[in-house]
Amino acid sequence: MRDQDEIFMRQAIALSALAVEHGNEPFGAVLVKDGQVVYTNENQIHTAADPTFHAEAGLLRRFCGETGITDLRDYTLYSSCEPCFMCSGAMVWCGLGRLVYAASNVDLGHILGEAGCPCSQMVFDHSSHRPQVTAGVLREESLAILEKYFSPKTDN
Repeated sequence: MRDQDEIFMRQAIALSALAVEHGNEPFGAVLVKDGQVVYTNENQIHTAADPTFHAEAGLLRRFCGETGITDLRDYTLYSSCEPCFMCSGAMVWCGLGRLVYAASNVDLGHILGEAGCPCSQMVFDHSSHRPQVTAGVLREESLAILEKYFSPKTDN
């Protein structure tokens, strides 16, 4: 399963880089069922002028809306970074089967000079539904993109 997780995580991380190219923040998500990608999304908070259009929440909103499928127990969502509280809550509401993420929210917090927190764990631990979670898949690759984007810019 680790090899398959890395294949799909590479796609999520590639989407995070594309999000930056498109003027957004570096987050990407891939939804998989039975070893096949069924939907992808990148962060679109700036281009869609929607602060809730995170990669994961946007993916779930669009996938469920377009397909009419609202029970995702047979699906795995790959995220380039641990989902925030909002996105984790959306995963609970759709009954997501499995979440795989690269960098953690604590990792992101350190980049931003903050403590960060285990958002998804906190939401899942206090919910009636808890997706299976695999953390840290291709963490360093994701961190490289996050650090490049969020690190303070210096003029030389």
